[in-house]
Amino acid sequence: MRKTNSYRRKKNPYREVYALGQHISLSAHKARRVIDQIRGCSYEQTLMILELMPYRVCYPILKLVYSAAANASHNWDFKKTSLVISKAEVSKGTTVKKLKPRARGRGYPIKRTACHIRIVLKDTSWYEYDENKEYLLR
Repeated sequence: MRKTNSYRRKKNPYREVYALGQHISLSAHKARRVIDQIRGCSYEQTLMILELMPYRVCYPILKLVYSAAANASHNWDFKKTSLVISKAEVSKGTTVKKLKPRARGRGYPIKRTACHIRIVLKDTSWYEYDENKEYLLR
């Protein structure tokens, strides 16, 4: 029989749940362009925005948002309808330098960039919505 920890079942109003994607082969600049659009949005609104945006970077970000919401609902029993993206960060990852063969035996350097994306969700069922579009603790 598996023991369940009592602290996992208690809802903490200050609890934030996150998902981290490392070494995603995208430019950090291009990922920030999409992340800036979803920061502060609700979970459902974020899914709608990411599915309708025509950028290649949206798919890995969508997978991270799904993963963070699954962490919130499975580990902390948060409802997906009350989740809000409180933080979304993109940091620069490694750069792989390769040589592409060119004419006359020359090599042309190619930089393959990667980035790290962190999506942080907050449960807003403990909060009330202010006119200034901010969530305040009750």
